[in-house]
Amino acid sequence: MKAEIISVGTEILMGELTDTNAAWVAARLPALGIQLRWVSIVGDNLEMLSEAFTKGLERSDIIFTTGGLGPTQDDLTREGVAAALGETPTVQEDAVRHLEQQFRDRVTSMPPRNIKQANLIPSAQFITNRSGTAPGWWAESNGGIIVCMPGPPAEMHAIWEEEVVPRLLKIVDEEVTITRNIKTMGMSEAEMDEIISEFFGQENPYLGIYSKADGNHLRIIARAKDETTARSLIYPVERAIEDRLAPYIWGYDKETPDQAVGIALRERGLTLATMESNTGGYLVNSLTDSLDSANYFKGGLVAIGDEVKIALGVPAEVIQQHGSVSQQTADAMAEAVRKGLGADYGIGISGADGSPSKDGQPAGLSYLSITGPNGSRQMKLRVPPRRVTVKRRMSNNALIELRKLIVAEG
Repeated sequence: MKAEIISVGTEILMGELTDTNAAWVAARLPALGIQLRWVSIVGDNLEMLSEAFTKGLERSDIIFTTGGLGPTQDDLTREGVAAALGETPTVQEDAVRHLEQQFRDRVTSMPPRNIKQANLIPSAQFITNRSGTAPGWWAESNGGIIVCMPGPPAEMHAIWEEEVVPRLLKIVDEEVTITRNIKTMGMSEAEMDEIISEFFGQENPYLGIYSKADGNHLRIIARAKDETTARSLIYPVERAIEDRLAPYIWGYDKETPDQAVGIALRERGLTLATMESNTGGYLVNSLTDSLDSANYFKGGLVAIGDEVKIALGVPAEVIQQHGSVSQQTADAMAEAVRKGLGADYGIGISGADGSPSKDGQPAGLSYLSITGPNGSRQMKLRVPPRRVTVKRRMSNNALIELRKLIVAEG
């Protein structure tokens, strides 16, 4: 089944809003056996929308739309579908009553313009939206399908999971595509290619390598008539990669460095504290993205100046002898915060950020230290001297190396 996605909204075309919906939907189509062929953005213009839907139905089996289902005059997705199919929308009284009840539940009255959201054409059915007032449309005509979903991601995600996917599963009877993402850090693409070279160049399963901010990702893609068969194609490749690259693997699929560390700490009942300088709090921000981080993260300190580091427990003589940008200072930062906050592990990050050199050190030079109950780990890195790159790269390395240390210690 061939598909396309049409994101609706002039605000997207103007760059005022970033379209994340198309990527979100696209990532979920392969597992359903649906091949995405086109993605487009169309402004709030009835003629352009009608043309996009007409052309889309000529080349695709199914069109997914997001946006343009609101109650205002510039919300024209429904009208565009109606024009493309040559049908006239009419107000559905039961839908009006449902909308009125939604507003009563919010202790307010429904504005008259919201009646527009109760319009429907003969070829369409409403898709229930439990998170908002804009119901979706599922329209079928001459073998083609148009699925219209609201633009707000929270509403679109809920409609997709609760309403759209169950309907798609009933009509899709083709091969499925399954992916497995193995995330590594510490080995170059060239080195990996030598170790697992026999798996590259195959069509099914396909193995690709992608360089990311948190290391190199190995993505295995398999296609088969059903999910079980596809996973059986992935399994031997995944096992071989794990056997050969185990020391460098830190996560899988959508797992992030902070999630991987959180799982490792939580499972073992361990805690963490951090002190960072040139990452400016990026490490703390990453760790606290997890809702349960309070269960294992004691706290983090941002110590930019030397006097702050000293006040927080870093010996002045260490900084005087080795400089604020040094492995010794990073070691002292990790140990000071570990003891000061009573944590099992401490992380210290010291370095020259993207600004001019400090202490005679080149911009981007950074030192990482991890101290724990059974030992420590140090790392010196030269990171491209861009502020955001330094922050992200050093924070990711700190989390990934901590995870490796915890797992190695059992």
